[in-house]
Amino acid sequence: MVVRPLRKPKIVKKRVKKFIRHQSDRYDKLKTNWRKPKGIDNRVRRRFKGQYLMPNIGYGSAKKTKHLLPSGFKKFLVHNVSELEVLLMQNRTFCAEIAHNVSSRKRKLIVERAAQLAIKVTNPNARLRSEENE
Repeated sequence: MVVRPLRKPKIVKKRVKKFIRHQSDRYDKLKTNWRKPKGIDNRVRRRFKGQYLMPNIGYGSAKKTKHLLPSGFKKFLVHNVSELEVLLMQNRTFCAEIAHNVSSRKRKLIVERAAQLAIKVTNPNARLRSEENE
Protein backbone atom coordinates (compact mmCIF):
# COMPACT_ATOMS: atom_id res chain seq x y z
CA MET A 1 0.00 0.00 0.00
CA VAL A 2 1.35 3.39 -1.00
CA VAL A 3 1.19 6.09 1.65
CA ARG A 4 -0.48 9.25 0.33
CA PRO A 5 -0.10 12.71 1.87
CA LEU A 6 -3.00 14.18 3.86
CA ARG A 7 -3.28 17.15 1.52
CA LYS A 8 -1.26 18.01 -1.54
CA PRO A 9 -1.55 21.72 -2.36
CA LYS A 10 -0.08 23.07 -5.59
CA ILE A 11 3.42 24.38 -4.90
CA VAL A 12 3.93 27.81 -6.45
CA LYS A 13 7.48 29.15 -6.49
CA LYS A 14 7.83 32.92 -6.87
CA ARG A 15 11.17 32.46 -8.60
CA VAL A 16 12.88 29.33 -9.88
CA LYS A 17 15.96 30.96 -11.43
CA LYS A 18 18.95 31.23 -9.13
CA PHE A 19 20.18 34.63 -8.02
CA ILE A 20 23.64 35.07 -9.49
CA ARG A 21 26.50 37.14 -8.16
CA HIS A 22 27.19 40.55 -9.68
CA GLN A 23 29.97 40.38 -12.33
CA SER A 24 30.36 36.60 -11.94
CA ASP A 25 29.87 36.35 -15.70
CA ARG A 26 32.79 38.73 -16.21
CA TYR A 27 35.46 37.12 -14.03
CA ASP A 28 36.26 33.42 -13.74
CA LYS A 29 37.54 33.91 -10.20
CA LEU A 30 34.03 34.90 -9.06
CA LYS A 31 31.70 31.94 -8.66
CA THR A 32 28.02 32.39 -9.52
CA ASN A 33 26.94 31.77 -5.88
CA TRP A 34 25.07 34.78 -4.54
CA ARG A 35 26.98 37.31 -2.45
CA LYS A 36 25.41 40.60 -1.43
CA PRO A 37 27.15 43.55 -3.07
CA LYS A 38 28.57 45.96 -0.47
CA GLY A 39 30.10 48.72 -2.61
CA ILE A 40 29.03 52.35 -2.13
CA ASP A 41 28.39 52.87 -5.84
CA ASN A 42 27.18 49.36 -6.70
CA ARG A 43 24.33 49.35 -9.24
CA VAL A 44 22.89 46.04 -8.06
CA ARG A 45 22.77 47.10 -4.40
CA ARG A 46 21.13 50.40 -5.37
CA ARG A 47 18.56 48.43 -7.44
CA PHE A 48 19.04 50.16 -10.77
CA LYS A 49 16.76 49.12 -13.62
CA GLY A 50 18.10 46.28 -15.76
CA GLN A 51 20.56 44.95 -13.16
CA TYR A 52 20.57 41.59 -11.40
CA LEU A 53 17.81 41.18 -8.83
CA MET A 54 18.76 40.73 -5.21
CA PRO A 55 17.14 38.07 -3.05
CA ASN A 56 14.81 39.38 -0.36
CA ILE A 57 12.09 38.12 1.95
CA GLY A 58 9.38 38.63 -0.66
CA TYR A 59 10.64 35.62 -2.63
CA GLY A 60 9.86 33.26 0.27
CA SER A 61 7.50 30.33 -0.16
CA ALA A 62 3.90 30.36 1.02
CA LYS A 63 3.49 29.13 4.60
CA LYS A 64 1.29 26.19 3.53
CA THR A 65 3.78 24.88 0.97
CA LYS A 66 7.06 25.78 2.70
CA HIS A 67 9.42 22.75 3.08
CA LEU A 68 7.03 20.56 1.04
CA LEU A 69 8.53 17.99 -1.31
CA PRO A 70 6.85 17.53 -4.71
CA SER A 71 5.30 14.34 -3.29
CA GLY A 72 3.37 16.46 -0.75
CA PHE A 73 5.32 15.30 2.31
CA LYS A 74 7.74 17.17 4.56
CA LYS A 75 11.16 15.62 5.20
CA PHE A 76 12.25 14.17 8.55
CA LEU A 77 15.84 12.97 8.93
CA VAL A 78 16.15 9.54 10.56
CA HIS A 79 19.35 8.06 12.02
CA ASN A 80 17.98 4.89 13.64
CA VAL A 81 14.88 2.71 13.96
CA SER A 82 13.69 4.35 17.18
CA GLU A 83 13.47 7.75 15.49
CA LEU A 84 10.80 6.33 13.17
CA GLU A 85 8.41 6.05 16.12
CA VAL A 86 8.16 9.86 16.19
CA LEU A 87 6.44 9.76 12.79
CA LEU A 88 3.85 7.19 13.86
CA MET A 89 0.99 9.71 14.14
CA GLN A 90 2.36 12.05 11.46
CA ASN A 91 2.89 9.54 8.64
CA ARG A 92 0.53 11.44 6.30
CA THR A 93 2.40 14.74 6.79
CA PHE A 94 6.05 13.72 7.13
CA CYS A 95 8.18 11.19 5.30
CA ALA A 96 11.44 9.73 6.57
CA GLU A 97 14.80 10.32 4.93
CA ILE A 98 17.61 8.07 6.07
CA ALA A 99 20.72 10.07 7.02
CA HIS A 100 23.79 9.75 4.80
CA ASN A 101 25.99 8.20 7.49
CA VAL A 102 23.76 5.21 8.29
CA SER A 103 25.20 1.83 7.36
CA SER A 104 23.53 -0.47 4.83
CA ARG A 105 22.71 -3.02 7.56
CA LYS A 106 20.82 -0.44 9.66
CA ARG A 107 19.17 0.97 6.52
CA LYS A 108 17.50 -2.37 5.85
CA LEU A 109 16.06 -2.42 9.39
CA ILE A 110 14.81 1.17 9.06
CA VAL A 111 13.12 0.46 5.70
CA GLU A 112 11.45 -2.69 7.07
CA ARG A 113 10.16 -0.91 10.17
CA ALA A 114 8.93 2.03 8.06
CA ALA A 115 6.90 -0.38 5.93
CA GLN A 116 5.28 -1.81 9.08
CA LEU A 117 4.39 1.68 10.35
CA ALA A 118 3.23 2.83 6.87
CA ILE A 119 5.85 5.60 6.71
CA LYS A 120 7.15 6.71 3.33
CA VAL A 121 10.95 6.66 2.97
CA THR A 122 12.42 9.00 0.36
CA ASN A 123 15.67 7.05 -0.14
CA PRO A 124 14.93 3.35 0.55
CA ASN A 125 17.25 2.04 -2.18
CA ALA A 126 20.40 3.89 -1.14
CA ARG A 127 23.39 1.62 -0.40
CA LEU A 128 21.36 -1.41 -1.41
CA ARG A 129 23.26 -4.26 -3.05
CA SER A 130 21.57 -6.89 -5.15
CA GLU A 131 20.90 -10.25 -3.45
CA GLU A 132 23.15 -12.21 -5.83
CA ASN A 133 26.31 -10.42 -4.61
CA GLU A 134 25.78 -11.45 -0.99
